[in-house]
Amino acid sequence: MVSVEKDISVESLLNQPAVTVTNLSKSFKGIPALQQVDFAVRNGEMVALVGASGSGKSTLLRTINGLQMADSGTVKIFDTPLQSDSKLHSKARQLRAQVGFIFQQFNLVSRLSVLENVLIGNLSRTPSVRSAFRLFTQAEKTRALAALDRVGILGQAYKRAALLSGGQQQRVAIARCLMQGAQIILADEPIASLDPESARRVMELLVDLNRDQGLTVITSLHQVQMVRFYCDRSIALRDGTVQFDGETTALGDEQLSNIYGAAAEELVQRGHAEMLTG
Repeated sequence: MVSVEKDISVESLLNQPAVTVTNLSKSFKGIPALQQVDFAVRNGEMVALVGASGSGKSTLLRTINGLQMADSGTVKIFDTPLQSDSKLHSKARQLRAQVGFIFQQFNLVSRLSVLENVLIGNLSRTPSVRSAFRLFTQAEKTRALAALDRVGILGQAYKRAALLSGGQQQRVAIARCLMQGAQIILADEPIASLDPESARRVMELLVDLNRDQGLTVITSLHQVQMVRFYCDRSIALRDGTVQFDGETTALGDEQLSNIYGAAAEELVQRGHAEMLTG
């Protein structure tokens, strides 16, 4: 473990860059997934990771959150190393509590109620005995209900998660991040499994949380048109390397073609079709 001498407080964290990635590399069975990736995300930014399948977007997000260990390089959360050269920070649990993760397939416990799934977001702050038996306080339940109200599905609180639509389940996942108290939300293809209308609602919710609550959002997306509509900044990956990092308005079709070649048409057309459907 990497040692640290100072305690971490939310107030001090928010004065630092939200995420800093330095010289990050990761390989699977000798095949590079990330190659010397460098970038920083300011607190309160909304950033899209763009790229074709296999470009390294999911690996990068999982590495930022410490779900995946890099082979080399450093990931800092609010200027404190979460991991460095394959070693976790001694306060990694506390740092990861600041980072919510939204999965493409929702990652809910289908047999539990919606409310219980949201309460799971508070487990990092819950004593182990209470968490083992799912013993939550009334104050915690009130916070969870408020999170569900914030994402617009308070009326579904006592239903089993399996009974909800895909779009509703993804909003439960977002509510879980709010319950967690996350200041950074990482979303791995959060709309890939949704119909166009549900996809728009989820993206609009992420934008609202970014603008209204100042949450930092980093989301991977296949759909270039969605990126252009919702995200001011884009980081484009190809073969695990950063090919573009800048304002989304500068990521034109010609730029995409230079980065992705034949795959650019797929990225643009898929996003265009989904924006017009539904």
